[in-house]
Formats: sequence, structure tokens, C-alpha cells
Amino acid sequence: MQRAIDHIKKTLEGLYPDGEINAFSYLIINHLRGYSKGEMIINRDKLFSTDEQQRVYDITQMLARYEPIQYILGETIFYGLPFAVSIGVLIPRFETEELVDLIISENRNSAQLKIIDFGTGSGCIAVSLKKNLPDSQVWACDLSEKALGIASKNAMSNNCDVHFFLYDILGTDMPDPSGFDILVSNPPYVTLKEKALMPENVLNHEPYEALFVPDNDPLLFYRAILEKSETLLKAGGRVYFEINEAYGQEMLALMESFGFDSLIITDINGKVRIAKGRK
Repeated sequence: MQRAIDHIKKTLEGLYPDGEINAFSYLIINHLRGYSKGEMIINRDKLFSTDEQQRVYDITQMLARYEPIQYILGETIFYGLPFAVSIGVLIPRFETEELVDLIISENRNSAQLKIIDFGTGSGCIAVSLKKNLPDSQVWACDLSEKALGIASKNAMSNNCDVHFFLYDILGTDMPDPSGFDILVSNPPYVTLKEKALMPENVLNHEPYEALFVPDNDPLLFYRAILEKSETLLKAGGRVYFEINEAYGQEMLALMESFGFDSLIITDINGKVRIAKGRK
């Protein structure tokens, strides 16, 4: 196993930061053997089978081509829960865990909440909310049938009952029901002019339509969702959004124009990341 780890580090040296390479090593070994970080140290002299050696080699070569580790392994962990992911579905990110954590912490003592998640992707937000707010009813939509298939699989594997349905955020007719207490979304928010700043493993592999918005209308999806909130959300209902750090003040103004008392929240890195409001 130690030779496998050395191979990963040598192959990827200079392609990724050292900390990320160490994380890859752990994820690969955990995927193959189920070892924790402590068990990796204890078992570093364990022999790998020929198949395991080949798998380490194949995964490392894919990483060298900047393929995302989550797609390679077909899985990731989000908010302590396992989630299947595949090409065509946005990879759940740590920043989004902070959004989920905020919703749970602010609504833990509320009974029988009705929640809707726009643009659910892998279902990470919807499933994590249902898992941690078990008395809630959770609805989630996406325009991708493939994403909804993955999301449904993730709900089943985490023993969560989530109502998934096909819907385009920019569409018009909204299916029933209404009367939601919470509306949440992590919609596309990266402008095209920011494309050059993004890493190659994101640009070349993750779904374009889940990432980017036009430069001339960066709040396109938020506006569409807020328009729908007027009929979907109960009086006193709440909205929670993950946002582009460059548009915090614009988000505040947009939400207030729809009658929300709003607040912008920074993430663990001090970046403007969440907008929340109450109707």
C-alpha cells in the first residue's frame, strides 16, 4: 500500500497541490480497502492484489488528465452522507454543506416543514435536509433526467423519501403543490468572464449548464426562482441561496425587491456565499 501511495504522489506531483494529492491518496485507498486515515498508517505494509494495483494505476492516470476524483470513483461524501455522482451531474462542494448546515440549524425545532430545492443535481441538498429534518416534506426538481435519476438513487441509498420532478427553473408553469415553508437553491452562478479562473478539472468535465450564467444577467436564475416564490412560499416563509461572492449586494437588492427581509452570510473562508431571507 505504501508503494501505491508513493506512486500516486510521484505521478501527480506538480499537477495538484500537495494537500490535494494527499487527499486523493486517502480517497483512493478508502475506496479500495475502506480504510480510515488511521488504518492507512497501521496497514501501510499490506499487500495489494494485482487488480488493486491496476486500479491505483488507472485512477492515477485519470487524475493526471484532470478528471475529477468524484467521477472516477463514482461517489463522494456530502454532509457526512454518501452520494453517487457521475459525469453530467455537478459535484457537491464543501461550500454547499454550509448552506445545508445553516438551514438545519435555523429550522431544527420547526415541525413538519415543507421544503423545495430548485436545481437539485445529485440531490445532495434535498437528501441531507430530509435526513436531518426527518419530519419535513421535501420536494426537488431539475431539468436533467440524468441528474434526477442519480438524485433518486441517492435518496434511496440514504433511506430518504424525497419527491423529485422534472422542471426547468426558467420555465413557466410550476407543478403543484404550493405552501412551502422553505425554498432553497444552488443554481448556476459563475459568469462566463470568470471561466478563465476555473480549474481544468471543473471546466472540462462538470456540466456547463449547472455552472454558468450570462455576463449580462448573473442573477438570472435567482430572479426566476424569486418570481415563483410569490405563489409557492407561505407568508413568513424563508429562502436560502448559495451565491456568487461578487454579487452579494445585488442579491440583497433583488431579494428585497420581492419583499424579503434579507441577509448575506460569509463562508468559512470569509467569502460572501449565502443569501437568506424571510417573506
